[in-house]
Amino acid sequence: MLNKAQIRYCLNTFEEMFPEAECELTHKNSFELLIAVVLSAQATDALVNKVTPGLFEKYKTPEDYVNVPLEELEQDIRRIGLYRSKAKNIQKLSRTMLEKFNGQVPQTKAELESLAGVGRKTANVVASVAFKEPAIAVDTHVERVSKRLGICRYKDSVLEVEKRLMQKIPEEEWSDTHHRMIFFGRYHCKAKNPNCHECPLLFLCREGQKRKRKEEKLMQ
Repeated sequence: MLNKAQIRYCLNTFEEMFPEAECELTHKNSFELLIAVVLSAQATDALVNKVTPGLFEKYKTPEDYVNVPLEELEQDIRRIGLYRSKAKNIQKLSRTMLEKFNGQVPQTKAELESLAGVGRKTANVVASVAFKEPAIAVDTHVERVSKRLGICRYKDSVLEVEKRLMQKIPEEEWSDTHHRMIFFGRYHCKAKNPNCHECPLLFLCREGQKRKRKEEKLMQ
Protein backbone atom coordinates (compact mmCIF):
# COMPACT_ATOMS: atom_id res chain seq x y z
CA MET A 1 0.00 0.00 0.00
CA LEU A 2 1.26 3.47 -0.83
CA ASN A 3 2.05 5.87 1.99
CA LYS A 4 0.74 9.41 2.31
CA ALA A 5 3.65 11.02 0.46
CA GLN A 6 3.43 8.51 -2.40
CA ILE A 7 -0.31 9.09 -2.75
CA ARG A 8 0.32 12.84 -2.84
CA TYR A 9 2.80 12.25 -5.66
CA CYS A 10 0.18 10.26 -7.57
CA LEU A 11 -2.44 12.98 -7.13
CA ASN A 12 0.00 15.63 -8.37
CA THR A 13 0.88 13.45 -11.36
CA PHE A 14 -2.78 12.92 -12.26
CA GLU A 15 -3.22 16.70 -12.17
CA GLU A 16 -0.16 17.31 -14.35
CA MET A 17 -1.26 14.75 -16.92
CA PHE A 18 -4.94 15.66 -17.05
CA PRO A 19 -5.43 19.17 -15.63
CA GLU A 20 -8.66 19.73 -17.58
CA ALA A 21 -10.28 16.37 -16.80
CA GLU A 22 -14.04 16.60 -16.45
CA CYS A 23 -17.20 14.63 -17.10
CA GLU A 24 -17.24 13.63 -20.76
CA LEU A 25 -20.96 12.88 -20.94
CA THR A 26 -22.68 15.53 -23.05
CA HIS A 27 -25.34 17.39 -21.08
CA LYS A 28 -26.80 20.86 -20.62
CA ASN A 29 -28.44 20.49 -17.22
CA SER A 30 -28.72 18.18 -14.22
CA PHE A 31 -31.62 16.19 -15.72
CA GLU A 32 -29.74 15.44 -18.92
CA LEU A 33 -26.71 14.46 -16.85
CA LEU A 34 -28.81 12.09 -14.76
CA ILE A 35 -30.22 10.37 -17.86
CA ALA A 36 -26.78 10.19 -19.49
CA VAL A 37 -25.17 8.60 -16.42
CA VAL A 38 -27.98 6.03 -16.16
CA LEU A 39 -27.43 5.18 -19.83
CA SER A 40 -23.66 4.91 -19.35
CA ALA A 41 -23.85 1.86 -17.07
CA GLN A 42 -21.83 -0.89 -18.81
CA ALA A 43 -21.52 1.36 -21.86
CA THR A 44 -18.86 3.82 -22.99
CA ASP A 45 -19.33 7.57 -22.70
CA ALA A 46 -18.54 7.83 -26.42
CA LEU A 47 -21.47 5.58 -27.33
CA VAL A 48 -23.84 7.38 -24.97
CA ASN A 49 -22.81 10.71 -26.50
CA LYS A 50 -23.83 9.43 -29.92
CA VAL A 51 -27.34 8.65 -28.69
CA THR A 52 -28.12 11.53 -26.34
CA PRO A 53 -28.18 14.50 -28.75
CA GLY A 54 -31.25 13.13 -30.52
CA LEU A 55 -32.68 11.82 -27.25
CA PHE A 56 -32.38 15.18 -25.48
CA GLU A 57 -33.89 16.97 -28.45
CA LYS A 58 -36.94 14.73 -28.23
CA TYR A 59 -37.24 14.44 -24.44
CA LYS A 60 -36.70 17.60 -22.40
CA THR A 61 -38.64 16.95 -19.19
CA PRO A 62 -39.61 14.01 -16.96
CA GLU A 63 -43.13 14.31 -18.38
CA ASP A 64 -41.79 13.63 -21.86
CA TYR A 65 -40.29 10.31 -20.76
CA VAL A 66 -43.37 9.28 -18.79
CA ASN A 67 -45.82 10.01 -21.58
CA VAL A 68 -44.06 8.13 -24.38
CA PRO A 69 -44.79 4.41 -24.95
CA LEU A 70 -42.05 2.25 -23.40
CA GLU A 71 -41.43 0.52 -26.74
CA GLU A 72 -40.72 3.86 -28.41
CA LEU A 73 -38.23 4.88 -25.73
CA GLU A 74 -36.55 1.48 -26.06
CA GLN A 75 -36.06 2.08 -29.78
CA ASP A 76 -34.64 5.54 -29.12
CA ILE A 77 -31.84 4.08 -26.96
CA ARG A 78 -31.56 0.71 -28.67
CA ARG A 79 -27.88 1.19 -29.59
CA ILE A 80 -26.93 1.22 -25.92
CA GLY A 81 -26.52 -2.04 -24.00
CA LEU A 82 -29.28 -3.11 -21.60
CA TYR A 83 -31.60 -0.67 -23.36
CA ARG A 84 -34.80 -2.40 -22.23
CA SER A 85 -34.04 -2.19 -18.51
CA LYS A 86 -32.63 1.31 -18.90
CA ALA A 87 -35.78 2.49 -20.66
CA LYS A 88 -37.91 1.13 -17.80
CA ASN A 89 -35.68 2.77 -15.21
CA ILE A 90 -35.77 6.11 -17.01
CA GLN A 91 -39.56 6.08 -17.02
CA LYS A 92 -39.67 5.03 -13.35
CA LEU A 93 -37.19 7.66 -12.19
CA SER A 94 -39.01 10.32 -14.21
CA ARG A 95 -42.29 9.34 -12.55
CA THR A 96 -40.66 9.46 -9.10
CA MET A 97 -39.22 12.91 -9.84
CA LEU A 98 -42.70 14.15 -10.72
CA GLU A 99 -44.39 12.54 -7.72
CA LYS A 100 -41.79 13.25 -5.01
CA PHE A 101 -39.46 16.00 -6.20
CA ASN A 102 -41.69 18.39 -8.18
CA GLY A 103 -40.09 17.28 -11.42
CA GLN A 104 -36.61 18.34 -10.27
CA VAL A 105 -33.45 16.27 -9.93
CA PRO A 106 -32.95 15.72 -6.17
CA GLN A 107 -29.68 17.10 -4.86
CA THR A 108 -28.76 14.74 -2.03
CA LYS A 109 -27.10 11.41 -2.65
CA ALA A 110 -29.71 9.57 -0.58
CA GLU A 111 -32.55 11.06 -2.61
CA LEU A 112 -30.76 10.36 -5.87
CA GLU A 113 -30.29 6.71 -4.88
CA SER A 114 -34.06 6.46 -4.34
CA LEU A 115 -34.51 6.80 -8.12
CA ALA A 116 -34.75 3.70 -10.31
CA GLY A 117 -31.47 2.78 -11.97
CA VAL A 118 -29.46 5.13 -9.77
CA GLY A 119 -26.85 3.41 -7.63
CA ARG A 120 -24.12 4.87 -5.48
CA LYS A 121 -21.79 5.60 -8.40
CA THR A 122 -24.44 7.41 -10.43
CA ALA A 123 -25.55 9.40 -7.38
CA ASN A 124 -21.96 10.44 -6.71
CA VAL A 125 -21.43 11.58 -10.30
CA VAL A 126 -24.62 13.65 -10.41
CA ALA A 127 -24.04 15.16 -6.96
CA SER A 128 -20.46 16.05 -7.87
CA VAL A 129 -20.88 17.32 -11.43
CA ALA A 130 -24.33 18.91 -11.23
CA PHE A 131 -24.36 20.17 -7.65
CA LYS A 132 -20.64 20.56 -6.86
CA GLU A 133 -20.85 18.25 -3.85
CA PRO A 134 -17.50 16.59 -3.04
CA ALA A 135 -17.67 12.96 -4.11
CA ILE A 136 -15.60 10.11 -5.53
CA ALA A 137 -17.53 7.91 -7.92
CA VAL A 138 -15.79 4.57 -8.30
CA ASP A 139 -16.16 3.28 -11.83
CA THR A 140 -14.07 0.59 -13.50
CA HIS A 141 -11.23 3.04 -14.24
CA VAL A 142 -11.00 4.45 -10.71
CA GLU A 143 -11.10 0.98 -9.21
CA ARG A 144 -8.45 -0.38 -11.57
CA VAL A 145 -6.03 2.52 -11.08
CA SER A 146 -6.48 2.50 -7.29
CA LYS A 147 -5.69 -1.19 -7.05
CA ARG A 148 -2.85 -1.29 -9.56
CA LEU A 149 -1.02 1.53 -7.84
CA GLY A 150 -1.62 0.12 -4.38
CA ILE A 151 -3.71 2.99 -3.07
CA CYS A 152 -6.30 0.31 -2.33
CA ARG A 153 -6.15 -3.45 -1.92
CA TYR A 154 -7.07 -5.83 -4.72
CA LYS A 155 -9.59 -7.54 -2.44
CA ASP A 156 -11.40 -4.26 -1.65
CA SER A 157 -15.01 -4.03 -2.79
CA VAL A 158 -16.15 -0.99 -4.78
CA LEU A 159 -17.55 0.55 -1.60
CA GLU A 160 -14.30 -0.12 0.26
CA VAL A 161 -12.36 1.52 -2.57
CA GLU A 162 -14.57 4.60 -2.33
CA LYS A 163 -14.21 4.84 1.45
CA ARG A 164 -10.45 4.29 1.33
CA LEU A 165 -10.01 6.99 -1.33
CA MET A 166 -12.15 9.38 0.72
CA GLN A 167 -9.89 8.74 3.71
CA LYS A 168 -6.64 9.22 1.79
CA ILE A 169 -7.54 12.14 -0.49
CA PRO A 170 -8.36 15.64 0.83
CA GLU A 171 -12.11 16.27 0.56
CA GLU A 172 -11.65 19.40 -1.52
CA GLU A 173 -9.87 17.27 -4.13
CA TRP A 174 -12.37 14.40 -4.32
CA SER A 175 -14.28 15.51 -7.40
CA ASP A 176 -11.25 16.63 -9.43
CA THR A 177 -9.32 13.48 -8.52
CA HIS A 178 -12.29 11.33 -9.55
CA HIS A 179 -12.22 12.82 -13.06
CA ARG A 180 -8.43 12.70 -13.31
CA MET A 181 -8.32 9.05 -12.29
CA ILE A 182 -10.94 8.24 -14.89
CA PHE A 183 -8.86 9.94 -17.58
CA PHE A 184 -5.70 8.23 -16.31
CA GLY A 185 -7.41 4.85 -16.54
CA ARG A 186 -9.24 5.52 -19.80
CA TYR A 187 -6.36 6.99 -21.79
CA HIS A 188 -3.17 5.80 -20.08
CA CYS A 189 -3.52 2.96 -17.56
CA LYS A 190 -5.91 0.96 -19.74
CA ALA A 191 -7.37 -2.39 -18.78
CA LYS A 192 -5.55 -4.01 -21.69
CA ASN A 193 -2.15 -2.81 -22.88
CA PRO A 194 -1.54 -0.12 -20.23
CA ASN A 195 1.14 2.38 -21.18
CA CYS A 196 3.53 1.24 -18.45
CA HIS A 197 6.78 2.05 -20.28
CA GLU A 198 5.96 5.75 -20.46
CA CYS A 199 4.23 5.98 -17.10
CA PRO A 200 5.64 8.52 -14.62
CA LEU A 201 4.25 6.36 -11.80
CA LEU A 202 5.91 3.12 -12.86
CA PHE A 203 8.39 3.29 -9.95
CA LEU A 204 5.43 3.22 -7.55
CA CYS A 205 3.21 0.81 -9.43
CA ARG A 206 3.38 -2.82 -8.34
CA GLU A 207 1.27 -3.92 -11.31
CA GLY A 208 3.45 -2.07 -13.82
CA GLN A 209 6.64 -3.47 -12.30
CA LYS A 210 5.25 -7.01 -12.55
CA ARG A 211 4.40 -6.45 -16.20
CA LYS A 212 7.86 -5.04 -16.87
CA ARG A 213 9.63 -8.01 -15.23
CA LYS A 214 7.44 -10.43 -17.18
CA GLU A 215 8.28 -8.73 -20.46
CA GLU A 216 11.99 -8.72 -19.65
CA LYS A 217 11.92 -12.48 -18.95
CA LEU A 218 10.21 -13.13 -22.25
CA MET A 219 12.93 -11.15 -24.05
CA GLN A 220 15.79 -13.11 -22.48
